[in-house]
Amino acid sequence: MLILMRHGEDDPARLGGWSDAGLTATGRAQVRATAERLAADFPDIRRIYASDLRRARESAQIVGDRLGLPVALMPALRETNNGLLAGMPKEEAGVKYPGIWFAALGFDERYPGGESPREFEARIAAAWTEFRAETAPLDGDTLLVTHAGVINVILCHETWTPFTNKSFAFKTELAGIRTLSNETGLT
Repeated sequence: MLILMRHGEDDPARLGGWSDAGLTATGRAQVRATAERLAADFPDIRRIYASDLRRARESAQIVGDRLGLPVALMPALRETNNGLLAGMPKEEAGVKYPGIWFAALGFDERYPGGESPREFEARIAAAWTEFRAETAPLDGDTLLVTHAGVINVILCHETWTPFTNKSFAFKTELAGIRTLSNETGLT
């Protein structure tokens, strides 16, 4: 089984993407609750991977501490590269970059200093294909702690759902989980 987990809450007043903001107190509490659920419902987790952005890293470490497992970092499974907007206060971004947000971008339009939705999808699809190939033959369950956008792309690919940046086909709540069978995909 592959378990996808979204990180806990980070600063809601700032833009995410490639922001390296850490978890809030609420975010840490959310992740601790999910760690307890994972320990109870998925006793066969044998490895943990995470995006290297701080909010995902911290979330994975909380789970890893609870399960007694180390965390391996996966930089390729970061959220969308929103370039100059990463970590910027939302109010400031609205003034400096009006109308620039993920769903407003053309599919081939890049964030200033960042990537386009097409580039984001291609990066995640390639990293996911490699990740799947490497983890498929391993015994036990694998946990990947990452971001809402990354999980959306993964689930679109797993279910043959066309990916678009105009809406989320698969929304995952903060510190929420999604499961995939190693053989058959979405469970």
